[in-house]
Amino acid sequence: MRILVTGGCGFIGANFLLKYVPQLPDVQFLNLDALTYAGNPLSLQSIADRENYDFAHINLANDLEVTNAVEGFQPTHIVHFAAETHVDRSIKYPRDFLNSNVIGTFNLLEAARQVWGDNLSDKVFHHVSTDEVYGELGETGMFEETTPYSPNSPYSASKASSDHMVRAWNHTYGLPTKITNCSNNYGPYQFPEKLIPVMSLNALAGKPLPVYGKGENIRDWLFVGDHAEAIFRVMTDGPVGETFNIGGNAERTNLQVVHGICQAVAEISNQPVEKIQDQITFVTDRPGHDFRYAIDTTKIKNELGWQPSQSFEEGLHQTVKWYSENPNWIEAVKSGEYLKWINEHYQGESN
Repeated sequence: MRILVTGGCGFIGANFLLKYVPQLPDVQFLNLDALTYAGNPLSLQSIADRENYDFAHINLANDLEVTNAVEGFQPTHIVHFAAETHVDRSIKYPRDFLNSNVIGTFNLLEAARQVWGDNLSDKVFHHVSTDEVYGELGETGMFEETTPYSPNSPYSASKASSDHMVRAWNHTYGLPTKITNCSNNYGPYQFPEKLIPVMSLNALAGKPLPVYGKGENIRDWLFVGDHAEAIFRVMTDGPVGETFNIGGNAERTNLQVVHGICQAVAEISNQPVEKIQDQITFVTDRPGHDFRYAIDTTKIKNELGWQPSQSFEEGLHQTVKWYSENPNWIEAVKSGEYLKWINEHYQGESN
């Protein structure tokens, strides 16, 4: 087995590599990453010198570099994490999402098709996607693998497009593809622009906790370690051409999540939780903010025997504790671009 991972310096890709590179010493891994603002090679310091791991600084938008990398490595498995993922950023910079998520996926699919040719036995192209391609839910119901696509943001539209291409390359060219659509991930090494790391760091620093609208939007939260295990299970055991939804079975409103972070910070810092909750502020909601997402995990549980093992409360406490104990990693990712984005987005409230 030779596993090519794209976007391995990003949040989910890094956690996947940190888990499986040491666990599978006889498997060769190649990490392709463009090292954009959210790609942090420091996340992979603990595996950087392992003999079964290598890194190539490649932007998937460059078709020649992608093809050369795939041809040189000769992977048996490709796990495609690389993507622009932040909805707010997609509203402001939609072209970046087209280039990364659509053109990048196209180039990778074509490289796999060219390099693998007719030798498709034991090959897998695993595409990692999101539940946001399904649109939004009301107060009831859950996303299933057969739910019609209805993306509502430039981010989810770009991921929906890439999903459709992956499915089409399987149907038209016979490329052995698999797709997973996951709910909101959280855990260590997440770039501080998403809800949980932003709120965790601000709460730890005594800064405002800016919550969109009334904080009533609902998400299903999936611990990144559980997600990595689910991806590996689908990659190795899932049927070719199939889609599996991956969720954490942990629906929470954004305000409930923030209150959970306040509780975790209170326990870590030995402060009254009420003091930290006083930092909560409400800011103008973002355009097109989907109300609710929820994942039905019946298929992956019944067919592959996977279900999340981490409770949300335990996972959230672990995550907040990790951010409190890794100031060097935090400082390393706080580039000028990061600070500029936070300033623009929250009008200076979170820096």
